Amino acid sequence: MADDRLVTPQIKSEESALEQALRPKSLGDFIGQHRVREQIDVLLTAARHRNSPADHILLSGPPGLGKTTLALILASEMQAPIRITSGPAITHAGDLAAILSSLVEGEILFLDEIHRLPRPAEELLYLAMEDFRVDVIVGKGPGATSIPLQLPHFTLVGATTRAGLLPSPLRDRFGFTAHLDFYNEGEIAHVISRSSELLKISIDKDAVVEVAGRSRGTPRIANRLLRRVRDFAQVQGRAQISIHDAKAALEMYEVDQLGLDRLDRAVLVALVERFNGGPVGLSTLAIAVGEEIETVESVAEPFLVRNGFMARTPRGRVATAQGWRHIGRTPPAEIATLFDLPASDA
Repeated sequence: MADDRLVTPQIKSEESALEQALRPKSLGDFIGQHRVREQIDVLLTAARHRNSPADHILLSGPPGLGKTTLALILASEMQAPIRITSGPAITHAGDLAAILSSLVEGEILFLDEIHRLPRPAEELLYLAMEDFRVDVIVGKGPGATSIPLQLPHFTLVGATTRAGLLPSPLRDRFGFTAHLDFYNEGEIAHVISRSSELLKISIDKDAVVEVAGRSRGTPRIANRLLRRVRDFAQVQGRAQISIHDAKAALEMYEVDQLGLDRLDRAVLVALVERFNGGPVGLSTLAIAVGEEIETVESVAEPFLVRNGFMARTPRGRVATAQGWRHIGRTPPAEIATLFDLPASDA
């Protein structure tokens, strides 16, 4: 199952407390995303000088890169309370109206997975963001009346992993939009070093680099791998994590040198060995690896495509030359010619 994967960027329920402990509390402590940090710092500093709430902010990007952390930092930097909810938690417009009407002046409303907000609630949000009011409908049918309810000035911080699903009217109402990118290995190594200090884990520099290289550019995955490597070294009776411990632990957990796990390799092996590299349809590929279509499409495929192991074409999924080589196979000449560059979405 996808939830059991060590390299999933989604947060697991048992990790909530640990994630909270490892999260930076200020922009100065936040690692990576330099351009976004600079932009947010200017935005917040200007808002403080005006003594007014900051503009509405939209944070987009893959899971595990720090969108929730940035929202918490925004509240800390503005010394404002924060209310946290998500799109799936709001089932109808009344839920959102109740939250909005209970906000206080300057409060930050963090709405995670905003792209999953129901359409009636979404339309209610337009007016709240722009005019700081909501229209409450009293009664039903011809006798129904609309009562405008004034809201305190608040800052909406929306987070989404799929910005393309947001309708234009909603995107346009955000004063600032930031996209979070995957981290480079140096930044991930910095994250691991910081987390090891907070968790009081003693780890060699070479081991930090080894874990960073398998973390898929995602801090959440890096912290999870660090904890598993710590467990392995502890069971082996070692107080200091060496590069040997890191390699042995990650090999045991089936996370290879580039961060691919069992499911990723199963997809590549199926493409190459069963379908001669493709093209093959997504549903057929999912059956071949024994997973749900959604799991292959949303969990394994993005990483494989982004790193050039697989390409999406109009005729189906195709293993690139790099994908062939990663599982120890020599690509056919036509594959090496057509797909020897990092793949892009088709």
